[in-house]
Amino acid sequence: MKTNPRQLEFDALVRRLGPELYRFAYWLCKSRALAQDILQECYLRAWRSSEDLRDLNSAKAWMMTILRREFLRTFERKRFDLTDLEDVSIADTISPSLEAQSESNLLRQMIASLEAKYRVPLVLQVLGGLSGAEIAIELGMPEATVNTQLFRAREQLKAMVDAPGAQSTSNTEKMSNSNTVNIGEAREHRRI
Repeated sequence: MKTNPRQLEFDALVRRLGPELYRFAYWLCKSRALAQDILQECYLRAWRSSEDLRDLNSAKAWMMTILRREFLRTFERKRFDLTDLEDVSIADTISPSLEAQSESNLLRQMIASLEAKYRVPLVLQVLGGLSGAEIAIELGMPEATVNTQLFRAREQLKAMVDAPGAQSTSNTEKMSNSNTVNIGEAREHRRI
């Protein structure tokens, strides 16, 4: 069986560019199977028009262009199944359940019921994403003090969660008035 020089050149080109073309195909479609299919179509089109390639130095750009166009062609040919939305019942899986919302509200109320010197660092860490050192700088206090306040805040929250009846009415009223934390309040309560 005799192979022609054109076929040998093309095989060498495919071996040299194959991994890079596959990575590009995978990046485009985010699917291994589809990337392999697109790559095979790319090779087929490139082989059919390989006589048009005059400069091997531009082969990479030429193959990338063919690959990208093949990717776009897959979606031109694809026919999506359409369904009448009036006949479909869609469950809401994104919104939290009433139970989860209730637990979340209860936790917010518990955090709001903490003394400001414990609540402020905790909110800055949990909601603000600040580290102990960043909170210490923000509040103008030693990092050890911040870490102690964070520890005590968590311990108080654990005690509230474990307590029977978790919240009293007086705490709920107190919390509804103190749901937000601002930096001015944080600086005001920076001493233990």
